[in-house]
Amino acid sequence: MITLEDVQKAARLIEGKVIRTPLVRSPTFSRMVGADVYLKLESLQKGGSFKVRGATYKVLSRRGEISPAGVVAASAGNHAQGVALAAKAADLPATIVMPVWASIGKQEATRGYGAEVILAGETLAESISVAQDMADDGRTFIHPYDDEEIITSQATIGLEILEDLLDPDVVIVPIGGGGLIGGIATAIKALRPETRVVGVQAAACPSALDVVRGGNRVCVNAKKSIADGISVKQVGERNFPIIQEKVDEIVLVEEEEIASAVLALLERKKVLAEGAGAAPLAALLSSKLSSKVVVPKGGKVVLVISGGNLDPPLLERVIRQGLMKNGRIMRFSACIEDVPGSLARLLDLIAKEGGNVLNIHHARGGKDLSLFASRVNLEVETRGFDHLEEIKGALKAAGYKIRARC
Repeated sequence: MITLEDVQKAARLIEGKVIRTPLVRSPTFSRMVGADVYLKLESLQKGGSFKVRGATYKVLSRRGEISPAGVVAASAGNHAQGVALAAKAADLPATIVMPVWASIGKQEATRGYGAEVILAGETLAESISVAQDMADDGRTFIHPYDDEEIITSQATIGLEILEDLLDPDVVIVPIGGGGLIGGIATAIKALRPETRVVGVQAAACPSALDVVRGGNRVCVNAKKSIADGISVKQVGERNFPIIQEKVDEIVLVEEEEIASAVLALLERKKVLAEGAGAAPLAALLSSKLSSKVVVPKGGKVVLVISGGNLDPPLLERVIRQGLMKNGRIMRFSACIEDVPGSLARLLDLIAKEGGNVLNIHHARGGKDLSLFASRVNLEVETRGFDHLEEIKGALKAAGYKIRARC
């Protein structure tokens, strides 16, 4: 079992090699939940996530044993970039096996850090198997989460939290394979055992839930999730007993809740978080914590924002869908007379009500249109559901027949 002395040793070794990320209080989220909410921003770490801590410690602590062939790892994104960065800093070659579905953005980022990328495996488990086979030629394999040195180095996040905030009541951590929460829980419980440690998983991949419930180390059938960083079908063998002993609760969050948390972090705190990184906020804002770990009124809660590597196309979809679900975007169609000035009058009415037209498509013809009418499809930015209803009311009062659009 990892000791506090092991963690402190790791902290000394990686000091100056990785970023000591800030712990910042969010007045907005604090006001929303009635407690002091702090964000541990590993999204600002080298490579955009906490993963570089583990890779750096692994490489530095084993530097004398690593052959000129370098290191090999498997990852869908963050671990890949962390290993690539650590290897580059140590002047070692790195080979990263990524699942065939890994995003182009993460592939290119990993190559940009100097690693060779090989696409192999339909699942992360298959990619790990390929990478382990490649280690037979003398390369050192670096596991993304089921490795004692990886867990130990992730625990340095827990040390930093308690150095910056002496008495947190609850620390909420994303959980996939369990290396991050296993490390943080080890450090937190060694220094402040009364602090509750909560793990958050996407409901689409609840592999860790039965661990805290006293069940077995199960392998689940995962569905697709925007929190791909924690979509791990089975927690690590080394992490399993740590989670059972030191994690107080594991909660699940839905895809919509994660997407809303991504948007909230971006809008309210100007923090870009990937799905896994936003999961702790999703759990807090959706009141998923049970009564035994609920944050007391005026208490202190730390959210570990584990990474910020959200692909731009996915970010665009998350923002748009989040705005629509929050009533911030109104999509509708309206029929207008096909005469000069009709469109201008419609747009003028929307403007007077404070709506901001984002997109417009003016179409003529159609089975349900007369020869003297045209249909306008609009996407309008609003301040929220109340404002949306005000615009709808004004349009109907002016005689427009509007139809909602998906």
